[in-house]
Amino acid sequence: MAEANIHDYIAPGRRAHLAGIGGVSMSPLAEVLHKMGMVITGSDMHESATVDHLRSLGIPVAIGHRAENVGDAELVIRTAAIHDENPEIAAARARGIPVFERAQAWGSIMRGYKNALCISGTHGKTTTTSMCTHIIMAAQLDPTVMIGGTLPLLGSGYRVGHGDTIILESCEYCNSFLSFFPTVAVILNIEADHLDFFKDLEDVEHSFRAFADRVPENGLIVANADDANTMHTLEGGTRPVLTFGLEQGDVHAANLTWHNGLPSFDVIYRGEVFTHVDLRVPGEHNVKNALAAAAASIALAVSPQAVSEGLNAFRGAGRRFEHKGSFHGAEIYDDYAHHPGELQALLSAARALGYERIICAFQPHTYTRTHALFDDFVEVLREPDLTILAEIFAAREVNELGISSKDLAQRIPGSEYYSTLPEVTQRLRELAKPGDLILTVGAGDIYTVGEALAKG
Repeated sequence: MAEANIHDYIAPGRRAHLAGIGGVSMSPLAEVLHKMGMVITGSDMHESATVDHLRSLGIPVAIGHRAENVGDAELVIRTAAIHDENPEIAAARARGIPVFERAQAWGSIMRGYKNALCISGTHGKTTTTSMCTHIIMAAQLDPTVMIGGTLPLLGSGYRVGHGDTIILESCEYCNSFLSFFPTVAVILNIEADHLDFFKDLEDVEHSFRAFADRVPENGLIVANADDANTMHTLEGGTRPVLTFGLEQGDVHAANLTWHNGLPSFDVIYRGEVFTHVDLRVPGEHNVKNALAAAAASIALAVSPQAVSEGLNAFRGAGRRFEHKGSFHGAEIYDDYAHHPGELQALLSAARALGYERIICAFQPHTYTRTHALFDDFVEVLREPDLTILAEIFAAREVNELGISSKDLAQRIPGSEYYSTLPEVTQRLRELAKPGDLILTVGAGDIYTVGEALAKG
């Protein structure tokens, strides 16, 4: 039997069942498909506000996964967490109903938009996608948006618009972004990450090159001129490239000044001042993210005023240097950083804010990443005044490497290790004093520590 093509199925009147419909990028997918005139059903493991919202739109959602949930669907779309042995997937396969991945569905949808802006990179994706959203909203282009985090402007991580522009955070993990059809592809940076899937840096670069090659000849690649891996990956390519960088590239910053840790700068485009930006988020890494967003916007012919307005209004995405409150005079911030490069950027930005002491409570994310980048984590986690290590967050993995955060603690002078998050919270309560910046950092559930601490 020939492989089914999802583009033949994404059409008004077709019936699709979404397994895991309550997920962060599955629920907006359901909404977009529903709005296109498809007949959507779904299933999820739990009741939630998201499930309630989908039902209010007229989308039936079953709780729990059962074969009969597939009903009379002509195709099934699943979230990455749902495997072949799931009863709904098994039932669809047994009945010859094609099963597609979430990324394939988004890829098919974006073919219907004149502008498909896809933001990729090892880090900075959520922030830059959020900045682009602010700009495109300021330009009143009514975009459809899919972000891997919550953006206060939207009140969620997505938006279903009526304009001809779609903006998607595009992840390289499992090559999911190779299902996309970008007209403008942004590459922020390329590092060795997700080494439970990729073999090495060369393998990661190969994936990004394939992503860049998905841009049509009349499209554009927006690339970081300051990142050697990105420029190496794009060598010899035939697609037009617009570069950005702090001091070099087609789009770069000039007259960069800092006020209370926040940057102001001119955006220079091909030698001329394009616009001026006063950012409300700290750190040199965010200047670079803003330049990437400005370059992407220039690629979409957005006005200088919308770029300036959009970036000036951006206050950060959820879990990106997010203020959680204070305790005993110490300020508590949470951040999603889980790669040494992200940690380095976060700590540099934090250091510029002038606190007397930086206390970093870090929860490593996955055993394979901690093992592969062990020495880099040790080096960067020596920078805070005090580092507190929570146990590794397993995510999708089993600890076959026998590794623990305790191993990191043994290499980081003055650091402390705690096996449970309540112990981390208690230790921070004992330490907190005026002049402290307390950072809870990681991609797992470490954010609950800051929230518990802020409650007293």
